[in-house]
Amino acid sequence: MKITFLGTGTSQGVPVIGCTCEVCQSLDYRDKRLRSSIHVQIEGKSLVIDTGPDFRQQMLREQINRLDAILFTHSHKDHIAGLDDVRAYNFLQQADMPVYGNADVLAQLKTEFYYAFEKNKYPGIPQLRLHEITAPFTIGSIKIVPLPVLHYQLPVLGFRIKNFSYITDANQIPAQTLDLLKGTKVLVLNALQREKHISHFNLDEALAMAARIGAEQTYFIHISHKLGRHKVVEHELPKSVALAYDGLSIEV
Repeated sequence: MKITFLGTGTSQGVPVIGCTCEVCQSLDYRDKRLRSSIHVQIEGKSLVIDTGPDFRQQMLREQINRLDAILFTHSHKDHIAGLDDVRAYNFLQQADMPVYGNADVLAQLKTEFYYAFEKNKYPGIPQLRLHEITAPFTIGSIKIVPLPVLHYQLPVLGFRIKNFSYITDANQIPAQTLDLLKGTKVLVLNALQREKHISHFNLDEALAMAARIGAEQTYFIHISHKLGRHKVVEHELPKSVALAYDGLSIEV
């Protein structure tokens, strides 16, 4: 299984016009973070988790020419806004795009992209086939286990595929989900900033949760510029934890 980090940032982490902070002014490519999303290649399938506003740019950068399904963690704009650009894959593959999310996500997609669900559809609109996530499911022969977490009071889904687990936009992981995470070898977890935040793990909380889950390797994502420069933060982390960066690919 190959994992590529399409984006590791947040809307609070992309360079801001006029900002003079050291991250926004940095020339280190690892500090240039698009909105968080990953690409998973497994058993001949190409999957993406979340399509933020940078979806098109990310897919072009990584030269991903086929996409078999999209999984959504939650319905916030920075995780769904790029879905319209799936139409390129509709055209190339001559097929609807399977889209997976919980009931709230699917309802929001029908609102945000209403034109894709009208009875009389305009030519060239995104062609989507919605699947509600209520339990573990399969794509082809690939079993995917949803990981319920909380983003303040909003239910969000992480996903586990074999020994890989992905969690973004969370600050609470229920005991039942911790049980589902047992045996994870590679964990991706959000770490927004150093200061405490109402709906995201900060750095200390993410480190504590990573230690509790006990994966062999943990990568932090959903990083804002408030966390600091990559080259500085990476030296503060234990060997089993690393900051991910846009374009990083790993084998799991």
